[in-house]
Amino acid sequence: MPVTVEIRRGSGRFAERAPGRITRHSLAFGDSYDAGEARFGPMVCHDDHLLRDGTGFEAHRHRDVEIVTWVVSGALAHTHGGGVPTVVPAGSVAWLTTGDGVEHTEVAAAPQTRFVQVWLAAPPGSEAAERRTSSYVVSAVEAAVPGAGLVTACEPFPGARLSVARLDALETVVVPAGPRTHVYVARGALLRSSLAEPVAEGDAFRFVDEPEREVRAAVPTELLVWSFDA
Repeated sequence: MPVTVEIRRGSGRFAERAPGRITRHSLAFGDSYDAGEARFGPMVCHDDHLLRDGTGFEAHRHRDVEIVTWVVSGALAHTHGGGVPTVVPAGSVAWLTTGDGVEHTEVAAAPQTRFVQVWLAAPPGSEAAERRTSSYVVSAVEAAVPGAGLVTACEPFPGARLSVARLDALETVVVPAGPRTHVYVARGALLRSSLAEPVAEGDAFRFVDEPEREVRAAVPTELLVWSFDA
């Protein structure tokens, strides 16, 4: 039978270091390229960045991807197309549509800033894949509080949804069934279950064609859950 539940430990991520920055790559990227880890459904990049104040990524270009950023702590100053910087605080999601190409910058605007960023490739022929202009949207996910369960943060295109759950210690949340689901522990830890030994900050579940699963927090925990239809 094919493996339908995979655990990606944070300790196994490729760590890239630069002055004032540590980036941990999950999927194949740059010097850590692995053809077998090039993508998970439409997800082609999953990075966890830790930045010192004033450091980050100066002007660079992207095209033909949807870039979704969740700020875990601190704040991120983002410029899009040479405009005025937008400060994205912790607990907010930022969604950049790159279209035919756009230049942007990402710089820490706090003594220490951590953010998780995902790049998505829209299905060929879809409306999202045909977008030619760029856009940038920032949303605070106010409803993502303990007890609220999974709260939708962003839907870059049909069949791709980011949800956030904040759990108190021993609180549970149900991860929905679906063709592909990626569950990332941005903060905290999950208790041992039938799925795995304890899952800690930086670890991830990857589910393929799995039924819904209940997970329980060991300590206050923040989960980022991507659901994909294919």
